[in-house]
Amino acid sequence: MRNKLRKYVDKLKPHFMKGGKLEKLHSVFDGFETFLFVPNATSKNGTHIHDAIDSKRTMIMVVVALIPALLFGMYNVGYQHYLAIGEAAGFWDTFLFGALAVLPIVVVSYVVGLGIEFIVAQIKGHEIQEGFLVTGFLIPLIVPVDTPLWMIAVATAFAVIFAKEVFGGTGMNIFNVALVTRAFLFFAYPTFMSGDTVWVRTKSTFGLGGGSVVDSYSGATVLGQVSVAPTPQVALTDITGNAIGFWDGFIGLIPGSIGETSVIAILIGAAILLITGVASWKTMFSVFAGGALMALVFNLFGPDTAAAHFPWYNHLVFGGFAFGAVFMATDPVTSARTETGKWIYGALIGAMAIIIRVLNPGYPEGMMLAILLMNIFAPLIDYYVVDANIKRRLKRAGNK
Repeated sequence: MRNKLRKYVDKLKPHFMKGGKLEKLHSVFDGFETFLFVPNATSKNGTHIHDAIDSKRTMIMVVVALIPALLFGMYNVGYQHYLAIGEAAGFWDTFLFGALAVLPIVVVSYVVGLGIEFIVAQIKGHEIQEGFLVTGFLIPLIVPVDTPLWMIAVATAFAVIFAKEVFGGTGMNIFNVALVTRAFLFFAYPTFMSGDTVWVRTKSTFGLGGGSVVDSYSGATVLGQVSVAPTPQVALTDITGNAIGFWDGFIGLIPGSIGETSVIAILIGAAILLITGVASWKTMFSVFAGGALMALVFNLFGPDTAAAHFPWYNHLVFGGFAFGAVFMATDPVTSARTETGKWIYGALIGAMAIIIRVLNPGYPEGMMLAILLMNIFAPLIDYYVVDANIKRRLKRAGNK
């Protein structure tokens, strides 16, 4: 089968090469060819590393690592729906409802983002850049399930154009493109990104489930409940009023962004990234360590608010903290690249996320802003790490 596909692609190739009748679509053809097959072109001179793992394969590995979070998110969307309307449903009905709610968001994200990538590649006469393979998968996982599709399309287009293409494309952007999409939605359409109603879909999806909005429940996220609590002690509840705690956040059957609720699914993805060497364990660990330490400081010395007294271990499992630590902070383009810098970069992200959560109740999540802020400082961190290393070596050499 593979050989037949290879022969068919080779048969089509001349039409897209220079002089062929479809030469203007060469970038599009090249993108599909290198997606299907490992390129056989090799360097002719200079020092290079020859490896079958190119950028596309690395991006695909990240997509594979994100699949557990996506599948759990689909199930959780259906679970929250049937819980809200008070109906019992089997596993497959629950999963199908969630899948039909989530897949349109995935489709819109990829169609808009890849469409812009193709257009820019054709205009510039460059190869199709593969970075959006991951970004297009991340965007649906970090937004509320009831975000209108047209908003996702607008935000995705804005992020791809202004956070990526204007910087030169994949590998040149200073901000995480998926987080810029969420930031755009958060600041441009705040009523659709916060409150009680956006996290749980209570309307039927393609005729499945209940057919009307349910008014007798609160769908606020845990962090949303903490941010508006009038006293330092807050009783966390699910959408039916039942108490929830650490293990509920760890498992993930709670309201929240589609892919961010289950720490178990996220840790499976983390294991895949670490085993394959795609992501840095130093960055991941330091984000959790920095967040835990800062939360503990607030627990001991913080103001008399619910956010400050929220147990440090709960901060790590609720909201987008774990998802951001595993999939966002480790972005190889926008994160620190030096080994020492990874420790500093990750710790500052974790600490900053908790500071924002505790001191600014208007932004109960915190992780998005923390990562975007540290994206700015990542090059500066690397600069001073390298500079310090150079000075240390020069000093050592001068003492000999």
